[in-house]
Amino acid sequence: MRPRVTMVLAIVAVLIGGGMLVPAAYAKLSGGDGIGGLGGIGGGVPQVPTPAPTAPPKPTLAAGPVSVNFTGKFFSWALMDRKTGKISGTPNMASTNSTESMIKAWIVSDYLRQLNGKPLSAERKKQATTAIRDSNDRSAEALYNAGGRKPVLDRLIKMCKLTDTKIEPKARWAYTQMSPRDAVRMGDCIGDGTAAGPKWTKWVLTEMANVRGGVKDQKSVEVQGGHWGIVDGLPASITSQGPVSIKNGFTMLWADGQWHVNCLAVTDDWTLAVMMRYPGAGDPRTPSYGAKVCASVATQLVTPQPGAALKVPQQPVGKL
Repeated sequence: MRPRVTMVLAIVAVLIGGGMLVPAAYAKLSGGDGIGGLGGIGGGVPQVPTPAPTAPPKPTLAAGPVSVNFTGKFFSWALMDRKTGKISGTPNMASTNSTESMIKAWIVSDYLRQLNGKPLSAERKKQATTAIRDSNDRSAEALYNAGGRKPVLDRLIKMCKLTDTKIEPKARWAYTQMSPRDAVRMGDCIGDGTAAGPKWTKWVLTEMANVRGGVKDQKSVEVQGGHWGIVDGLPASITSQGPVSIKNGFTMLWADGQWHVNCLAVTDDWTLAVMMRYPGAGDPRTPSYGAKVCASVATQLVTPQPGAALKVPQQPVGKL
């Protein structure tokens, strides 16, 4: 009798134990907590979190192909990445053009740096402001004379490490020959504080960001509109990041019958220069033509281009 009772109890124990093990094993196989099966609650293919879209890079200017429908004697541009110091541009970015009013930003900066902590008089401050904001020739000439004339340009070449710039025999600042490659170096030199020094750099960049008047607002040698060119080709995604400091210049030189047009822009991340010459006398084109070329170059260098699709990283699908 006892052996039979023992055998019955053993069989019961096995059945009870098997009943407890099966649900646990089933739960493991189903990937759930034992409350459901394949295709049920907590079962099926393991859930993979949907990855968030990769944040787009901050819009900026970067080296890239540029196609401009330009006809004229000279066209060139250069772009410096101010984070790395790398300069990219056209194959002829070491060729030169007369600087015209573009160099006024240096003339002002050089004068302010040499104050060495001395106060800036109201008269000189007005000259510095109007030389940049209105591209006032008389104001620029007064500061150029105060800086010693040719030494102002000698310091520019030395302090900004220019390699292509040549001073005109009579040291007339407007006729200084400068390449786009050197122009972006000058822009970086102004932006990093070398040109104006720690006290005045922000002031100079602010004045450059507030130049006045359009390309057609050429009223006299004292009031010359300068807000045009590169800045017109930048999208809001870039201009909203911070001020874009600019200094342009143009002149129709009767000596060669060409418009000499230059555009310079400086931001924390980059500096861009576009320089060109094209027929003036007897040609229907005006400085507005050059201003549009500068804007076009800037627009084509915007990275990423507006409207570029965001890329979502692909994740492997979980397996059973």
